[in-house]
Amino acid sequence: MKLVIGGYAQGKLDYVLRSDPVEADRIWDGELPGKEESKGGAVVINHLHHWIRARLEQGGCPESEILGFMESCPDCVLICDEIGNGIIPVEAFEREYRERTGRILVRLAGQAEEVERVICGIGQRIK
Repeated sequence: MKLVIGGYAQGKLDYVLRSDPVEADRIWDGELPGKEESKGGAVVINHLHHWIRARLEQGGCPESEILGFMESCPDCVLICDEIGNGIIPVEAFEREYRERTGRILVRLAGQAEEVERVICGIGQRIK
């Protein structure tokens, strides 16, 4: 698994597609494919933070769900905005979303074969 992080609108998806071209039907935006849809090679999950937010709003457990997905799709590329920088949100849900997303990223980075941070479309390998 490869994890790509960076700020909003920094060219993360374009960067991934330049280095690892994949078919358009293998790119998922803010959602995880089912087991059947993820078979047959690498899939790219763009905007992982959107999926995490949706699962929290629905009362799901994104921590265990993403780990289960990784087991069924070890060749995936996960792309996520860094949302933990800046002003601390006033709303309790926003703080929980931000914290849990950060903790999920820490766990994913620990398990990833590669971790890259993209700024201005330029990737920097950090693992």
